[in-house]
Amino acid sequence: MALGRIGIEIGEALSGVIRGAGDVVGTVIEVTRKTMVVAIRGVKDVGAEVGGLAHDAVAGAVHAAGEVGTGVAYAVKGTVIGVIKAVGEVTAVTAGVLSDTVQAAIKGTASIGGDVSKAARGAAEGAVSSTKDVGVSLEEGVRGVAEGAVKGAHETGSDLAAIAKNTIWGAIVGASEIGADVMMTAKLTAYGLVSGAGEAGDDVAAVARSLVEGAIGGAKEVGASAEEAASAAANSSVEAAQKISADIAKAVIKAISGTISGVAINLKKK
Repeated sequence: MALGRIGIEIGEALSGVIRGAGDVVGTVIEVTRKTMVVAIRGVKDVGAEVGGLAHDAVAGAVHAAGEVGTGVAYAVKGTVIGVIKAVGEVTAVTAGVLSDTVQAAIKGTASIGGDVSKAARGAAEGAVSSTKDVGVSLEEGVRGVAEGAVKGAHETGSDLAAIAKNTIWGAIVGASEIGADVMMTAKLTAYGLVSGAGEAGDDVAAVARSLVEGAIGGAKEVGASAEEAASAAANSSVEAAQKISADIAKAVIKAISGTISGVAINLKKK
């Protein structure tokens, strides 16, 4: 897929500066923010246009990162933060903006053949870590991130279980960066992803198990309790599954009972 104007501008700008940059994410944030502020101020309806602009921005950033050997997750994280900061300079940032941006990040990465799972992790990390600066509550922000991840997975035909694992992983890391409640983040993200999987008709049990794995990975990365994060995600998954159907709840319980990635899962007895 050919890059649009924004993607070309960001890609060209980044190609010249991120090679050897000490702070890759910070560099991508600033280049994206400056470019996006100009673009956003030129549209009539920011809410309606931000998804398309973000899609193009991420595609350009990931393309540039690939050329210079920088990781997809870093490029996507920086781009997502830059997009959100730019929107915040022009208008209010909402959970819908975060959802659209995460969805666009996955789609933009897929459009140039990038690793969508790594993109999901970087997008979730960037979006959640931005909530504090733009005045979006953790609950609303995480809800938007989960929603955008599910939509992005479906629009690109990606494996939602893999996307879910990386989304909750990134959300936990993003929450830790701003001093937010990591366990609450695991709980909220799991609930949103399982609910979204149910609404979309996906294999909810597979998604639940994968996101518990992601919660374990994210918790270990930030030095939090893997057992506590896994159990928070697991119990929230069951709660969300019960709202879908009793049969799906049973399947989820079976999928996440016992030990996952070496961590014992503590499910609450109903």
